[in-house]
Amino acid sequence: MEEIIGLLFYARTITHREHLKTKSYAQHVALGSFYDDVIDVADKLAEAYQGYAGVMKDIPVFSKVPTEAIDDFLEKQMKSIEKLRVDACELSAIQNIIDEVISLYLSTLYKLRNLS
Repeated sequence: MEEIIGLLFYARTITHREHLKTKSYAQHVALGSFYDDVIDVADKLAEAYQGYAGVMKDIPVFSKVPTEAIDDFLEKQMKSIEKLRVDACELSAIQNIIDEVISLYLSTLYKLRNLS
């Protein structure tokens, strides 16, 4: 679970950076919504998980600036989270929050790829 939370924190930083750089209003809005919402869902996931399994002790910090387009970065992250979810926690309540995470990524990908 720690890696998923670390990825969500990383996504927040990268999308905020891209939100400030873009010249596209639609992309600006889509990324702004994502970086606001991703922290809320990350916090919800972390707190629910810690209520189940105890305090996480080693959330990784990612700092590499991605070279791919922001939509490709988010899609790659989403696929990583989908793979990690299998081993993260079997509890359905936790899996449901991970579904919310995936839904946020999918909605953002739609906005970035179709509304820009």
